[in-house]
Amino acid sequence: MTTATHRSAEEIGRTPTGARPLPDLGVTREVPLPDVTDTTLPNGLRVLVARRASVPMVELRLRVPFADPAPGGGHPAIAELLSETLLTGTATRDRVAVDDDLAAVGADLGASVDPERLLVHGSGLADGLPVILDVLADLLTGATHPDHEVARERERLVERIAVARAQPRTIAREALQRVRFGTHPITAEMPTASDVTAVTSEQVRATHAASLVPRGSTLTLVGDVDPAAATAAVEQALGSWTSSATALELAAPPYPAAGDLVLVHRPGSVQSQLRLSGPAVPREDPAYAALQLANLVFGGYFSSRWMENIREDKGYTYGAHSGSEFIPGGAVLGVDTDVASDVTAAALLETRYELGRLSAVPPTAAEIDAARSYAVGSLLISLDNQGGLASTIAGLAAVGLDLDWLREHPARLHAVTADDVAEAALRFFAPSGFSGVVVGDADVIGRGVRALGGIA
Repeated sequence: MTTATHRSAEEIGRTPTGARPLPDLGVTREVPLPDVTDTTLPNGLRVLVARRASVPMVELRLRVPFADPAPGGGHPAIAELLSETLLTGTATRDRVAVDDDLAAVGADLGASVDPERLLVHGSGLADGLPVILDVLADLLTGATHPDHEVARERERLVERIAVARAQPRTIAREALQRVRFGTHPITAEMPTASDVTAVTSEQVRATHAASLVPRGSTLTLVGDVDPAAATAAVEQALGSWTSSATALELAAPPYPAAGDLVLVHRPGSVQSQLRLSGPAVPREDPAYAALQLANLVFGGYFSSRWMENIREDKGYTYGAHSGSEFIPGGAVLGVDTDVASDVTAAALLETRYELGRLSAVPPTAAEIDAARSYAVGSLLISLDNQGGLASTIAGLAAVGLDLDWLREHPARLHAVTADDVAEAALRFFAPSGFSGVVVGDADVIGRGVRALGGIA
């Protein structure tokens, strides 16, 4: 009889001469991705379909450019109420019927809006795609935005705005956007309560008819579907969605200028929000891969220099993050953290120190290799499900890119040299290139942060 033996994880991981060495990571130079069919229908709607049959589901993303056609005319408030009431009924379905028809095929749909676009998103059983598309078509061509639904959502939205505008993160975000972009419509991420109160059902319905149009819009489908059959189903269902107008893209905002940080007084606050903003480049720029790695080393993931400094070493914060934010015509770099009031000046000092250190003391080969492995690995994980892939395809399409860019990105990351990262660090992370805001109780933090200089 053979006696079974048991070895612990510790025993498995060691040899008589010491710890068992980990194998080197392999080089991932291409992301395995499906082909995407790209079709523009007669009504101007662009349809992107990718087959990924991992589960019998389909993900849907409809992106409609939805810029303000007349800034100052209340469009952000109207757009918010339009998205909130889009699924509340049509000429043939009330709210309950919309929900029931979708539920019958395991589906759900939702809508959201921002200064750039209106997005209808959802998922359901792949076999139920014709039903999902039929409901979507009914909403796009026949949504009635009933008076009582608009009134109800108007009250709810006013309450949500009041709550949100009391939150320090919202205060910091709105202040940062004003510093970055002035009065450009991109800053209107949340309407005012007074503008929402003034919106009528007629305005919502008129904006739907004028701005929610197929030409210039993109529908993305990813799932257990045949691309040709899915495209045909879209044309059959949405062919009646027509307009002579073209969806309105948001104009590029002015590029943010470097300058002093603005101190925003929030009386009684026990925490401060540090929000710095600097230059960046879009994905298609040759310097993007080097910027991505430099950013990871600085503050883009948990093992970054900045996180190690102000969280792990000094305990100033629970989290610190930096990263690129893509805007029409380009990108900006954001550096964000929240700290207690009594360490605000110290945290700002260390943040500036780490920005300067990255510029003056470039990342080491080990730091770059760790960042590169993280970048490639996180990319693969983000695309491992249908929803992540659908959102990525839709996002790339919005800026004129396709999955070929994504397939080739690991190779671009592996091609980045230490000199490239050093150049990106010097170009994008020099402290003199940033502007931003510090939000907190100025009576508590003002003297300390002003002593550091560079505070308006």
